[in-house]
Amino acid sequence: MHRPARRHLVGATALVAATAAAVAVTTTAGASDTGLQAQRAIQGGTAKNVILLIGDGMGDSEITLARDYVAGANGRLNMDRFPLTGAYTTYAVHADGTPDYVTDSAASGSGWATGRKTVNGRISKTPDTDRALPTILELAQRNGFATGSVTTAELTDATPAVLAAHATDRSCQGPGDMAKCPRDTLANGGPGSIAEQSVNHRVDVLFGGGKQRFDQKVTAGRYQGLTVTEQAGKLGYQVVTDAAGLRTVKAGKPVLGLFAPGNVPTEWTGKPAAVGGTAPQRCVTTNPKRPAGTPSLADSAAKAIELLEAKQRHAKKGFFLQIEGASIDKQDHAADPCGQIGETAAFDRAVKVARDYAAKHPDTLVVTTADHGHTSQIVPLEATPPGLSSTLVTNEGQQLKVNYSTNTPGQSQEHTGTQVRIAAQGPQAYRVLGVTNQTDLFTTLRKAMGLR
Repeated sequence: MHRPARRHLVGATALVAATAAAVAVTTTAGASDTGLQAQRAIQGGTAKNVILLIGDGMGDSEITLARDYVAGANGRLNMDRFPLTGAYTTYAVHADGTPDYVTDSAASGSGWATGRKTVNGRISKTPDTDRALPTILELAQRNGFATGSVTTAELTDATPAVLAAHATDRSCQGPGDMAKCPRDTLANGGPGSIAEQSVNHRVDVLFGGGKQRFDQKVTAGRYQGLTVTEQAGKLGYQVVTDAAGLRTVKAGKPVLGLFAPGNVPTEWTGKPAAVGGTAPQRCVTTNPKRPAGTPSLADSAAKAIELLEAKQRHAKKGFFLQIEGASIDKQDHAADPCGQIGETAAFDRAVKVARDYAAKHPDTLVVTTADHGHTSQIVPLEATPPGLSSTLVTNEGQQLKVNYSTNTPGQSQEHTGTQVRIAAQGPQAYRVLGVTNQTDLFTTLRKAMGLR
């Protein structure tokens, strides 16, 4: 079992030694910050803390688009500065175990959350028998770690759901949304909706949108007649709805932050892509539909780390935290390049928060990746794509054309089945090198935390 891992480690050591001089000098196009960081990243060992950052739908094209617009073609984002980078495959499976080449966020998230492939739409359950699978968050809790989940989607959306819920279908978000999950209902002896399960798990930090799901009333069981938010209060949660409330919470008690009725509004706006293209445009870095007092993803990430660290200050074990930039995907679906780029930039600032923390706490594993690829493509200015396109004027003052053609104009743009980037630093980070499977991330996280 351990022989392949040793060969992988030896190979990684040789790779870093051979490139140490190049790595040690930070340049605009540098692969990482320091040679020392790269050397630390090829070590094994155990991590006290793990921070997993998921850019939903953030394939290489989405990263490149944001980099070109924000940092420049020869610039680098924070997510570009990890010392070790690989790629992983993202396919889902059919019920019989055969590959489904294009995954959704439920199946892909279940892959790293449980180490098992499943069918599209399912939340941390087997593809055939619909049986609940233990998740990395559940294992972390059992082994004494504090846990947290931060997202810009609804907290009941697929990517956060895979950590603290088991559902036949991702649509079963609140007590009133259980049509596709009859066996999961409380009335039938199941665990309830994703919202109910998330608070029942007593995850220490839950920050995101989705207040409308938590405001639904529980239909059976101990908390029947209460809203899920009221249920959370009964379970000891501090409930907050904006940045001001977030500043007042105290460590030691779980926190439920519900910052929007649905998904948290995007930070940037602009004209969506159109058939025949758009006139050259600059993105607007403010969004009038985003209420004042809505915390940024970076602010939520920083507060989550602060609360989790404070809880574990005198404990031998640290924390596990997942941070999701959800609307990179959602704006890609909508063929909205400005919304998409702004959410990638917001996610990248959360990456910086995590890496800054790890710089002071080198026993922290930080991993950044995506759940699947998406549709946006940078194409020549003279191209006339058959789908939707938009021309942007970047921060370098140059024009850039982005195309969306994975579905008929007017329909939601689609995921793609491409492999995606995974990058890491800290204990066990070498495991992301090469081309791995999405389910291998579960093993990386589990080994880093020493979980049984």
